[in-house]
Amino acid sequence: MTKETAKQRIEKLKKEINNYNYQYFVLNKSLVSEEVRDSLKRELIDLEKEFPEFITPDSPTQRIGNVLSGKFQKARHLKKKESLNDVFSTEEIKEWIERLEKILPGEKFEYLCELKIDGLNVSLVYDQKGRLMRAVTRGNGIEGENVTHTIKTIQSIPLSLEKHLGSVMEVSGEVFMPKKAFEELNKKEGNNFANPRNAAAGTIRQLDPQIASERNLQMFFYSVFLEDQKKIPESQANLFDYLSTLALAVEKHRILCKGLKDIEKFISEWNRKKNQQPYDIDGIVIKVNSLKQQNKLGSTAKAPRWAVAYKFPAEQSTSQIIDIQMQVGRTGAVTPVAIMKPTFLDGSTVSRATLHNEDEIKKKDVRVGDTVVIQKAGDIIPEVVEVLTDFRLETEKPFKMPKNCPVCDSKLVRPEGEAAWRCPNRKCSAVHEEGIAHFVSKHGFDIEGLGPKVVKALIEGKLIEDAGDIFSLKEGDLLGLPLFKEQRSENILNAIEKSKQLSLEKFFFALGVRYLGIETAELISQKIPFEKSSKIINIREKGQLDLFSEEKTKKVEINYISIKDILKKMQSLSLEDLEKIDGIGGKVAFSVKDWFNDQENVEFMLKLHNYGISPLLPERTFQQNLVDLTFVITGSFADYSRDQLKKMLKERGGKATSRVSKKTNYLLCGKNAGSKREKAKELGVKIINEKEFFALLES
Repeated sequence: MTKETAKQRIEKLKKEINNYNYQYFVLNKSLVSEEVRDSLKRELIDLEKEFPEFITPDSPTQRIGNVLSGKFQKARHLKKKESLNDVFSTEEIKEWIERLEKILPGEKFEYLCELKIDGLNVSLVYDQKGRLMRAVTRGNGIEGENVTHTIKTIQSIPLSLEKHLGSVMEVSGEVFMPKKAFEELNKKEGNNFANPRNAAAGTIRQLDPQIASERNLQMFFYSVFLEDQKKIPESQANLFDYLSTLALAVEKHRILCKGLKDIEKFISEWNRKKNQQPYDIDGIVIKVNSLKQQNKLGSTAKAPRWAVAYKFPAEQSTSQIIDIQMQVGRTGAVTPVAIMKPTFLDGSTVSRATLHNEDEIKKKDVRVGDTVVIQKAGDIIPEVVEVLTDFRLETEKPFKMPKNCPVCDSKLVRPEGEAAWRCPNRKCSAVHEEGIAHFVSKHGFDIEGLGPKVVKALIEGKLIEDAGDIFSLKEGDLLGLPLFKEQRSENILNAIEKSKQLSLEKFFFALGVRYLGIETAELISQKIPFEKSSKIINIREKGQLDLFSEEKTKKVEINYISIKDILKKMQSLSLEDLEKIDGIGGKVAFSVKDWFNDQENVEFMLKLHNYGISPLLPERTFQQNLVDLTFVITGSFADYSRDQLKKMLKERGGKATSRVSKKTNYLLCGKNAGSKREKAKELGVKIINEKEFFALLES
């Protein structure tokens, strides 16, 4: 990046971040998510590190807190408020620890990890007799807004401290609104607030304390400033105990850590459990436990050196589009993909995001050079959600879809009624490669070690022509590939052999029939009566098939279906037969019928039969208590992925769909459920949480 480009980007970032902060902290409006604001601020910090000559006093990175709204009387803090530096990975925590050890060489550190409550920072001042004098928002760190009239309505906050030590004291913490209270408030007032944090901020700034008293605000405390410094506890852990003796509420989930491993363990635990609390948490605060060491370490101009705030992996982030490239899929669909500056999203660094199709690009007006909001669709694939048009420099040009396939140069076609442009050339190398990669993927034959790069190398090395040839590979074939050694070759060959016994639904999915997704493959495997056969195989104690060694294995009988019988049965079915299966429409039925009557596909199936592929009949070992019930699953869950939840309900006869309709029986909601919740309310669909879902499974 040139200096001039960096300067323009920094100015744009400063302007928009300041605007977002003003809207959020002063007007209580969320123009973008907190994760988006964090991502933009992080980009600004990185740019200012690289180009320090462009740092100005008005930069959001150079001040603490936020501007006052002007509604309330100003009040000064007894002690200047500091903001914590954010960290987003354990590597950054490690670097922070190493900096501490350099500042205080030879000293041993303990760290107190606390849950970071997503609320509004407020400080309370009690006089020498323990009486509440005032409550002040963080403001600009020096002074804030006097909100004593609303803070007094919070029932858990004592108006006087019986065990006070006779010194003027300022205690700080987070005011928050519990999730249940937030839902009740929005239900009562018509979804006026975006999230509990906004609701808490809006309530604290009410001019009428009666309104605040009707809303269930709570507060957790975590810091103390005493005029008499000798009475301050010696450690952060003892400080929490001291706050408790004063009848000031503290968050109970905290732990004393000896080093990085303990910190990582606590973070990992709460990354899984973060949605289980009755209030929102957005990270972990990590502090040096010793207050004596805290004083030695001191602060920079903006933040204490002795503490950092670890932010949980963001569900949204921002980046800048460098280019838009075309990706050719297994069905010939040509998908535009945004190539972006690398950004950290939901625990991993991403640099590509799907733009879906030409219509979506036009609808969102996505252009090269745009700053965009991204998130993971279905928790897997990054997608562009929104363009932040305020960041444009007026040099970005509208995107134009190419007319020819980027791989084989065939003229693209867009079938009537479809959103995607397609390459019609079945021999296109990209279509061919993607089809084989799909065949061996996790939801197909699940052959570990055969990723897209290895598939490409096998094709280019003329070792395979189609997916069936994978089962003819020998060790010598693989050893001829780059970076392939004997152990890696042996592992892949073992994985190929074991994959020959796969579930019937995985087999159907692997074939790559157009419109035949995971759910439809499951329907066909369960609803169509196939002729079964039996055979004896060796199975390991852990349950994995092992066809090579009888050591620590037992012989079991399995039920499978001959590929010839699958072919015969599928060819005998009419379109009407297929359409009778609930969940399979005319488009899917026609595609399935067409695929199994194609001579090239018939030969491919017979090839798989000759290599000993034998799909297993689906086992039904669970009580079928959810038959004829349709579920939609939305949001994120603490301990299970959505795929795992879908599998549980399908094992019991239930059906999982992606859209809420009148036919939906239940909407299972996790965190950040979004528009599906509102659709369910509108249609009268029963909404359940994770606990209620498991109760249904066991009913």
